[in-house]
Amino acid sequence: MIMKLTFILIHILFILTTVCASQLDNDFAEFEDDEVTISSSEQQSVPPVYVQESPKVTTGSEEQEAIYEDQDSFDFFHDPEEFEGFPEDEKPEELKFFTGNFPNAHGVSWDGYWLEILMVAGLVVYFLNFGTGKSKNTKLANTWFLTHKSLLEDNFSLVGDDTTVENKESGALIKESENVFTLWCSGRVCCEGMLVELKLIKRQDLVAIIAGMMRPTMDQIHVKVIMNKEDMDSFVFCVASKKTAIHLSKEMADISMYCPERRPGEKHNIPSNFNVMCEISETTSAILDSKVTAVLNKYKDLVDYIHFSDQYTGVKQPEDNGQLKLPETQKVLLFGFNIPVKGMTVNEAMEHVKPLMNMVLYCMDKIRRYRLSKEGKARADKNRQRVEEAFLKSTHVARAEAAAARREERKRLEKEKVMADADPEKQRRWEEKEQKRQAKKRAPKMKQLKVKAL
Repeated sequence: MIMKLTFILIHILFILTTVCASQLDNDFAEFEDDEVTISSSEQQSVPPVYVQESPKVTTGSEEQEAIYEDQDSFDFFHDPEEFEGFPEDEKPEELKFFTGNFPNAHGVSWDGYWLEILMVAGLVVYFLNFGTGKSKNTKLANTWFLTHKSLLEDNFSLVGDDTTVENKESGALIKESENVFTLWCSGRVCCEGMLVELKLIKRQDLVAIIAGMMRPTMDQIHVKVIMNKEDMDSFVFCVASKKTAIHLSKEMADISMYCPERRPGEKHNIPSNFNVMCEISETTSAILDSKVTAVLNKYKDLVDYIHFSDQYTGVKQPEDNGQLKLPETQKVLLFGFNIPVKGMTVNEAMEHVKPLMNMVLYCMDKIRRYRLSKEGKARADKNRQRVEEAFLKSTHVARAEAAAARREERKRLEKEKVMADADPEKQRRWEEKEQKRQAKKRAPKMKQLKVKAL
């Protein structure tokens, strides 16, 4: 409804712009050929104008006289004093005036304010869209929370950061921005906590709405479960839609290092629009059991990705970031779901995605109980050792330079401490020690061979 209203208002603004521009062109067109020459009959209707000539001086005691003449008996074009300094051939023969529809000084003409009108109309449209979009996103977030509140309270002892607020319905949700809402849940045996992020469409942003017409997006729910270290084994697993799988394999550090191969979903009894990326093959059959595959087949348009990893470090960092040790990892379960707002009411949409949250809780219990086989555990350890060795090899030069810099810094501090001492004997002993060390460093290295006695 908001997108239709925005489209209609933009169409009206375009029509107003076209009409005002054409009206302005017509007004200026009236001045092109609207010229008339003042004739002698028109000059008679002009009120008389009196011209004072220069005083005429006479001889003797005659006084100066001012002669006034009427306009009917005065010829402007043949007055020798009217065009002083002009040649005779350049004197104008007739005087022309522009006549047309001049603006009424006592009325208001809106033809010259079409740009301001458009700006005001654009601001009105923007603020109307901001208010309606903000209220729609808030309604979606609150409805989701009310729909899942009982389920979350049954599985977590603490739902929200602050449960002492007066408004229990929406107080647990944290409003990060006009289209992003977060919810933290904790108090469960197998995890440290669960973070739910509602990333909705930027309905309050008119530019984002127009961009969404060309490249549609959907409201999404992102769930991050931080598992306890002893409650999750060592493996990396991911199921995602084809478009999202390409993005994750390029951007996520753990997937790109441990399972860059993408396999079609038909081989694992899930829809063809999914790709499976797995480090250990035995985990695929263990995680994609009958309940999980049933949810993926029923809600194939709503599930964006499922990502389980014990080596989660976030987005891949550039190689030249100067990092000298492996980043700290987390054992996490990540889920991404779409919210089907079109064709449904808000309450129906939230009830429709409620089974997806049940799948999240089911996966948490399943991962807590699941353990790799002996061969799978050995392969996982080997993969992690391989990644660590590759990282150390790539950063060997940088680590050597950092170690040399630390040694030089220690020597500099030691020298400053000795030189600051007033005892010259101590300074002399330190200089001798430093000279011996430098001489030993410059001496060629000799290999000692042991010869057995005959």
